[in-house]
Amino acid sequence: MRIIRDIAFIDPADRGAAVAIGNFDGVHLGHRAVIDLARAAAAQSGAPLGILTFEPHPRAYFVPGAPPFRLMDAAARAHRLEKLDVEKLYELPFNAALASLSAQEFASDVIVRALGLRHVVVGEDFCFGKGRRGTAADLAAFGAQMGFGVTIAPMVDLGAGEVSSTAIRAALTDGRPRDAAAMLGHWHRIEGPVIRGDQRGRDLGYPTANMSIAGLHPPRFGVYAVKADVLDGPHAGSYDGAASIGVRPMFGINQPNCETYLFDFNGDLYGATLSVALVEYLRPEARFDSLPALITQMDADCARAREILPHV
Repeated sequence: MRIIRDIAFIDPADRGAAVAIGNFDGVHLGHRAVIDLARAAAAQSGAPLGILTFEPHPRAYFVPGAPPFRLMDAAARAHRLEKLDVEKLYELPFNAALASLSAQEFASDVIVRALGLRHVVVGEDFCFGKGRRGTAADLAAFGAQMGFGVTIAPMVDLGAGEVSSTAIRAALTDGRPRDAAAMLGHWHRIEGPVIRGDQRGRDLGYPTANMSIAGLHPPRFGVYAVKADVLDGPHAGSYDGAASIGVRPMFGINQPNCETYLFDFNGDLYGATLSVALVEYLRPEARFDSLPALITQMDADCARAREILPHV
């Protein structure tokens, strides 16, 4: 997959795609439906399949002090989209210049002039242009005027309500990773580099791989049964494990993070990219009376995770 961020000096070979447009936070089943329509349009016209998205997320641009809300960062989103055989990822910098474009200017300046897109697919709730004044119907009208095809995708409903990033965040906040996965079409993952922590886990007999969750919507704090993929380095592969997400109340006041213990693993993961899939919520964070009590609970957590994970 080719990632294009500078559309002012775009390679002619990167023009002319059929794209799905949106933020694609989580790349959930609703997003997949939009992407599949773009895939069909690409196949019909002989165009490459593309995604047109924005970085940072427009919400972060307009409300920079808002609590973390993203389900995945740009790198994790790109990784997921690559798995869907997307050929071109247009990751437009969301800045003052882009935010100031009217809906018509976005269609003419970005879709037609800069990218020469053949076909675009959007969800029925799509809004675009300055002040979010443009609608999916407006985009279809611009397409008819300017010579690009437009498909409007209906919202996906699983029978218990429409699939949305908001509903997925709610499931994660409640500690319901399986419900989140049902809407995502895949396990919710925390993905990023392994960083150095306090190395307390090693002293407790449970060495963990530490990852920051800064900028991401925090799942319910506590312990999870997880499946983890080491994406690069000498230990690349898939592992079962248990992860603790939260502030580590046994050890003072700390920034929230994700600490993952990989079963039957021995090696150094510092600097490797880890993708941790939340499978089942086991228990909330807790402060124990002593370190032996904490270790006893960790033994029980891992035993329960080992029972759960072979069956998912």
